Amino acid sequence: MKRPLITVLGATGAQGGGTAHALLADSAQRFAVRAVTRRPTSDTGQALASAGAELVQADLDDVQSLEHAFGESHGVFAVTNFWEHFSPERELEQASNIAAAARRAGVKHVVWSTLEDTRRWVPLEDDRWPTLMQHYKVPHFDAKGQANEFFQGLPTTLMHTSFYWDNLIHFGLGPQRAPGGELVFVLPMGDSPLPGIAAADIGVCAAALFARGPELAGRSVGISGEHLSGAQMAASLARALGEPVRHQDMSRAQYAALGFAGAGDLANMFSFKREFGDDYRARRSLEATRALHPGVLNFDAWLACHADRIPVPPVARGA
Repeated sequence: MKRPLITVLGATGAQGGGTAHALLADSAQRFAVRAVTRRPTSDTGQALASAGAELVQADLDDVQSLEHAFGESHGVFAVTNFWEHFSPERELEQASNIAAAARRAGVKHVVWSTLEDTRRWVPLEDDRWPTLMQHYKVPHFDAKGQANEFFQGLPTTLMHTSFYWDNLIHFGLGPQRAPGGELVFVLPMGDSPLPGIAAADIGVCAAALFARGPELAGRSVGISGEHLSGAQMAASLARALGEPVRHQDMSRAQYAALGFAGAGDLANMFSFKREFGDDYRARRSLEATRALHPGVLNFDAWLACHADRIPVPPVARGA
């Protein structure tokens, strides 16, 4: 009997790659996997092919290529990457393309990786945070939340993700060396706990949603491995790295002034998670996540696997 086909967007990225590998590693082999990428000849693409995935080339900016990629698919894992282009308008267009192609292809179950539209909590006219790019408070959140409307009428599960702990490796958010030589972990959340998760576990949760079936259509599911304050994360980092790590809080303005690409977006994002933490954490139940993925890692377990990949600046001479 032919297995239902799940088509995975962003299959060479963090979420899509995790989802494709989780589906391929399923001992019950419930689904066939089609991995969509713009670069099927890449090493990551070829690794998926070796693991049993069908590779298909498509582009989120090209709705016809998506419709072709979704042909005969039972399910689609849908994700967009704001940080690739820093354009919420492009992200909205891409999400619209995904939804249109899934609708035309008759897909039975879409898992859409989304986030909150923070303008529901802080409207544009509210000046407690600056408005960015004219129309957004947290562009990489707001565009995904706004795009939820494109999936109305499609059998879609809205999967709300959490802060990737992998950002400490790849996004430059790990501990930095202060002038005096100590390691400092900057998290502008005060004492408010931050939901976090391993990127690979996002994929396992998405695969579990497909296994649960289209009856989850119309549902919102939030996922998290642990809710930790900055001080708690710093203590875990210190144990894993073998030297003291101090948590440093910052105001929104101080964080935005750090000046790296996306600093203003992230400053507003952390303000949202800090000021509306009860709402944000309630949507990311640890118990519900474990029900989907009993082996979901907590932060200490993730560090045990990945601490040696966090780029820790060396101690400067004379410090």
